[in-house]
Amino acid sequence: MRFVLTGEQREFARSLDALLRAADTPGVLRAWAAGDHGPGRALWRRLGNAGVFALAVPEAYGGVGPLPVEAAVACVELGRYAVPGPVAETLAAGVLLAGVGGPAAKEWLPGIASGAAMASLRLPGHGPYALDADAADAVFTVDGDGLRRAPGPGELSVSADPARRLFRPDPGGEPVAGGRAVEAASRAAGDWASFATAALALGCGEELLRATVAYVRQRRQFGVPVGSFQAVKHRLADTLLGLEFARPLLYGAAVELTEELSGGRAGAGSPGAGAGIGSGTGPAEGTPGSGLGTGRGAGSVGAGSRTGPGMGALGAGAAVAAAKAAAGEAGYAAARTALQLHGAIGYTEELDLAWWLRRARPLRDAWGTPSACRARVLAG
Repeated sequence: MRFVLTGEQREFARSLDALLRAADTPGVLRAWAAGDHGPGRALWRRLGNAGVFALAVPEAYGGVGPLPVEAAVACVELGRYAVPGPVAETLAAGVLLAGVGGPAAKEWLPGIASGAAMASLRLPGHGPYALDADAADAVFTVDGDGLRRAPGPGELSVSADPARRLFRPDPGGEPVAGGRAVEAASRAAGDWASFATAALALGCGEELLRATVAYVRQRRQFGVPVGSFQAVKHRLADTLLGLEFARPLLYGAAVELTEELSGGRAGAGSPGAGAGIGSGTGPAEGTPGSGLGTGRGAGSVGAGSRTGPGMGALGAGAAVAAAKAAAGEAGYAAARTALQLHGAIGYTEELDLAWWLRRARPLRDAWGTPSACRARVLAG
């Protein structure tokens, strides 16, 4: 059994890759870390025009979703290019507001879907911070069964990644909604934030591995490429395996989220629905000198009829937690490999790789640390 992306999903990934390759994201990251949000907001609008944020917003509010599979495809690409800003939080805010409905949904969801509005989020059980609250057009906070819009970004805290700015939102603020609907929507939004962060972590790890494989091919010692050394091959192979084992868990979680949205009756005609779990990942691109590939094959998830069992025994929340633990650990392992094999040059800000190195650990821990995610899986 295997996941297979549809032709439209593969084309969507290619279009995002082309858009982001031309966007100079290292330059955008440096500006964002310095407090200049202009280049990042311009990129955000282009991503909105490409339909990225509409994937979490229902059609009734100007979106095309919620489509978890396509959201995973998009977030992996955004992770590969380390796009700054509250990506996971904005997608989760779309789910949160759609869940509570009312005037706030009508006010904010069309802008979120189009990329005109950027939102950040703080939910119970996920720490006191709201990512990039100073750049967001709205910061939504949930306390118990109450949803509010924070009156200000609050106090800035130190982050391992200077392009991931953490704020403690100011208390109080405008009430948005209350009651049991908020509690249910908050749980769903937390799952989406964790799911999107897992995809970002996987993409970050993929880029770290790609850059490291390229580096060990051209760096030479004793007259041969460093990548030809057996110890280096083994380290890179372990990194690749970690990423490839995380991938089916990510898309398995996408399937479970899709089925949860459709009440467990995902049909063959529903976009992204009904795929089985698979182990195939497609051919890897060969790497002369190291004997390794980048692992960006074709195995994923598609919209066809179900061909095998999903992860329904876990449920959507536990499936998301499993994906987050695996992808977060794999991305962080890729960062450690990259730093070891690049040596001291990996610490220098002149090297663009430093931005990905700094991002891997925060992505591992945001919206569910590995230990918290594993506890959720064990709890069922």
